[in-house]
Amino acid sequence: METTSSDELLSTAREYFRENKYSLAEPLLNQLILKNAKSAEVFQMLGTIYYDQGKFNKAIRGFKRALEIEPTYTDASVGLSIILNDIGKYEEGRKVFEEARELLNKTSANEDPYINEKFSHKHDELGEMYFHHTRYKEALEQYFKALSLSSRKPELTMKIVECFVRLQDHDKAIKELRSLIKDYPGFLSARVRLGKMLYDAGDVQSAIEQWEATTHRDPSHAEAQRLLRQAQAITHRPMEI
Repeated sequence: METTSSDELLSTAREYFRENKYSLAEPLLNQLILKNAKSAEVFQMLGTIYYDQGKFNKAIRGFKRALEIEPTYTDASVGLSIILNDIGKYEEGRKVFEEARELLNKTSANEDPYINEKFSHKHDELGEMYFHHTRYKEALEQYFKALSLSSRKPELTMKIVECFVRLQDHDKAIKELRSLIKDYPGFLSARVRLGKMLYDAGDVQSAIEQWEATTHRDPSHAEAQRLLRQAQAITHRPMEI
C-alpha cells in the first residue's frame, strides 16, 4: 500500500514540476524523502526547485544526492554544472558533466542515437549558459560537442556562428555559414546572416547574391527584401561630382 502511495506522490509531484508549479511539487517531494525514497529524479527535481528559489547550497546537495543514486543522470549533472558555473566554479561545473558523460559512455556498449541526442541537448544547454555569461569560448566548445552528437546541424551551427562573431573571428563565422548553406541550401536564415556579414565586411555584391538567392526561394521573405533594397540603393547611387 505504501509503495502505491509513494508512486502516486511521485506521479503528482512530477506533473506539478513539469507545469512549473514548484510550490505544489516541493512538499510532495519532501514527503517522498521522509519515506526514504531512493529516487534520483526526486532529488533532481528538488535541486531544480531550490535553485529557482535561490537556495544554492540546498540545490547543490539535491543534485549531488541524485548523482550518488544514479551517476549517469544527465539532468542532475547538467543542473549541478549550471549552478556551479553560476557561483563561479567553472572548472568544477565542467568536470561534473564530463564525468557523467564518460561514465555513461563506458556503460553503453554501442552508440545509441537517443542517448547521443539527449547529451547533445545537455551540451546545448551548457552552451546557452556560457553564452549568457559572455564566456564565448566555453560556449563554442559546448556547441561543437552538441553538434558532434546531433543531427540538428542548422540550429547548432547558427549558435556556433554567433560565438565566432562575439569572439571577433568573422572569417570562421563566414566559413561555417558557407558550409551550412552548401549542406542546407534551403536554410534561408543562414543565407540572410551570411549576407549581413559579407555586407559589413564591405563585400556588398556577394551580400546581394545571398539575399537575391533568399528572395528567389521565398519571394515574401521581408528581411531579405529590406536588406536587398538597402544594398541595391547603395550600389546604384550616382557618383558624386
